[in-house]
Amino acid sequence: MRVIVVGAGVVGTMHAWQAVERGHEVVHIEREAEARGASVRNFGLVWVGGRAGGAELRTALRARELWEGIGARVPGLGFRPNGSLTLVTNEAELAVARAATELPDAAERGYKLLDAAEARALNPALRGEFAGALWCERDGAVEPRTAQRALKDALLASGRYTFVGGREVREVTGPGAVRDDHGTTHTGDAVVLCTGAWLGGLVRELAPQLPVRRVRLQMMQTAPLGEALTTSVADADSFRYYPAYRGEALTALAEAQQQTPIAAEHRMQLLMVQRADGGLTIGDTHEYAEPFHFDVVEDPYEHLGRVVEGLIGRPLPPIRHRWAGVYAQCLDPGRVVHRERVADGVWLVTGPGGRGMTCSPAIAETTANELGW
Repeated sequence: MRVIVVGAGVVGTMHAWQAVERGHEVVHIEREAEARGASVRNFGLVWVGGRAGGAELRTALRARELWEGIGARVPGLGFRPNGSLTLVTNEAELAVARAATELPDAAERGYKLLDAAEARALNPALRGEFAGALWCERDGAVEPRTAQRALKDALLASGRYTFVGGREVREVTGPGAVRDDHGTTHTGDAVVLCTGAWLGGLVRELAPQLPVRRVRLQMMQTAPLGEALTTSVADADSFRYYPAYRGEALTALAEAQQQTPIAAEHRMQLLMVQRADGGLTIGDTHEYAEPFHFDVVEDPYEHLGRVVEGLIGRPLPPIRHRWAGVYAQCLDPGRVVHRERVADGVWLVTGPGGRGMTCSPAIAETTANELGW
């Protein structure tokens, strides 16, 4: 079987991985020289803890298992099962964390409520002021700036994988066949379009009523911290953003404690992961209304810096990088991803939202199973 995968972000790359793993030949087409979108502009979080119960959590848990297995074979992914700590500063936030540990699926997520001393024992870099933490043992991380390249190198070593960069697919020319902007037609038994936030052009022609929106975010990365941040870190604003925490305790938190004006305006939470070089990836914001701003604004960065310094109890290292990214998010909250047959032998897989890095291995596995690869 010959599979044409369009889009070399993490979702597309994982579809290529699934096809090669099952013994098939893959032609992988990317409009840039290599992935440049949301797949390289994120935290690298394998974020199980905040996922909605049911299908979304099952997908995340399966993806976590797959990430660990792939990471053992491809060290360049930088996979590490570091877990996460969501730090709380008062009783209202603590109540949300406590309620999470009482969910029916809390054990699957690896939830445990910790006091401040227990949290610091897990992550000694947290020397600031906080009341406790929600520990999620099942969370992990990879290196987003290098993961796709590492996976591509492993796929090339199989001998059944061809990467075609700098080509934009313009037309479906027949069952399992597409033409790129250099005039080359690529034929196979199946085409999977994993075009990320690129929803115009051919995608719009094939799926004009696509139930997917685009979301813009801002993030930053610091110089090396100079010590290990042994877990990923979140603040209690993440309770407001992730579906796992919805319930009476979250309602009470919203009534008792408003977000700061900057955090509310930019729909912010703190997420923080240490990179392999010791720097900290910190974010993020959420912008939903298009047209998006073309520049990054400083107030959110200043807010995040203050939050981080309050938790680590020391000045933040200098900021080395600031950037914005855009991802595609399925509008149906009950679906992990939008998967649609858009032409004979052609499928579109898009809209995982902020779950793309977490769930992509399992999303691709499901596609492969459904298509009978």
